[in-house]
Amino acid sequence: MAIRNLTGVSQFLLLGVSEELKLQHFIFGLFLSMYLITVFGNLLIILAISSDSHLQTLMYFFLSNLSFVDICFTSTIPKMLWNIQTQRKVITYESCITQMYFFTLFAGLDTLLLTVMAYDHFMAICHPLYYTVIMNSQLCELLVLVSWVISVLHSLLESLSLLRLSFCTFLEIPHFFCELNWMIQLASSDTFLNNVVMYSGAVLLAGGSLMCILYSYSRIVSSIGRILSSQGKYKTFSTCASHLSVVSLFYCTGLGVYLSSAGTHRFHSSATASVMYTVVTPMLNPFIYSLSNKDLEKSLKKLFGKRIIKGPIGIGFKASVSIINHPGKDSDFCLENYLSEFPCW
Repeated sequence: MAIRNLTGVSQFLLLGVSEELKLQHFIFGLFLSMYLITVFGNLLIILAISSDSHLQTLMYFFLSNLSFVDICFTSTIPKMLWNIQTQRKVITYESCITQMYFFTLFAGLDTLLLTVMAYDHFMAICHPLYYTVIMNSQLCELLVLVSWVISVLHSLLESLSLLRLSFCTFLEIPHFFCELNWMIQLASSDTFLNNVVMYSGAVLLAGGSLMCILYSYSRIVSSIGRILSSQGKYKTFSTCASHLSVVSLFYCTGLGVYLSSAGTHRFHSSATASVMYTVVTPMLNPFIYSLSNKDLEKSLKKLFGKRIIKGPIGIGFKASVSIINHPGKDSDFCLENYLSEFPCW
C-alpha cells in the first residue's frame, strides 16, 4: 500500500514554551545563551580532539562523535528563536516533518552513543587485559556506523508512518518544535499504527539501550569493589557518577515526554521536560564529559595558544597497552592501575 499525504493543512502553529508576552525576551535570551554554549562548547571539544595527535584514541573518538550529535540535536532552537524574534509561530507542513525527522534521528543517535560509551567503560574496567584487543578502531567505527544506520531507519519509519495521518485545517502544536508525540495526538485520523510504531521504537531503542547501560554499570560497580586503593575507588565512582547523572537526566525527561498521558494535554510540563533533554543535557556535555579531563584540558589550552607543561598525554590508552603486554600481572593490580589513569567521561 502506497504511503501518501492525507492532510489538508500546509502550516502548523508552534505555541512555544510559554505564551506570556512578558516572558518572551527572557526566554529568547535564555535559549540563545544555552544554544551558544552548547554549540561552541561541543565545537571546542571536536577541534581540540582533531588538532591534538595525542587524543587520537578510541575514547575521544566516541566523545567527538557525541559532541557532533549534541550540536545537531539542538537544531530546533534556531527556529524557536526566529519565531520569538519575528513574532511568527508558523511552520510549514514540510518543514515540520523535516524537523521531526532530524530531531528523532539525533535523539536516537544520542541514545545509542551513550550506550556505546557505557560499553567502552565496561570493557575498559571489567576486561582491562583485553581492552585494546577487543576495542580496536575497526570495531569502534563499526559501532558508530551501526548507530547511524539504526537511527536513520528508525527516524525514517516514524516519518513515513506520520505521512499517512490527516490533520485539521487549523492546527496548533503546544510545543516549541514539531514533536512526534504531539503531532500524533493532534491528528484527526486513526493513530493506532503510529502509536504502535512510536512506543515500539521507544521500548526497543531507548529501553534496550537503557538496559545495556544499567547492565554495564552493574558490572562496573562489581569490578570497582576489587580496587585496593580508596583513591582509585573514589575517582572512578565520582567520574562515572557524572556520566550516570547525564544518562538519568536524558532518559527520565525523554521517556517522560513520550510515556505521559495523552489525555492531559499539559503542554507546559511537556515542553519543560523537552527542554531538559533537548537543550540542557547537550549543554552539559562539555562540562561533565570533557572539562574534568586533564588531557583534554591541556589540549584546549594548547588550542588557545597557552603554554603547556610537557608530560605524558593519552595515559589511559598507554596504560591499556602496558597491561596487554604484561598478561602475567595480577588482574586486580592491573585493574587498579588502569582505573587510576583512565579518564572516565
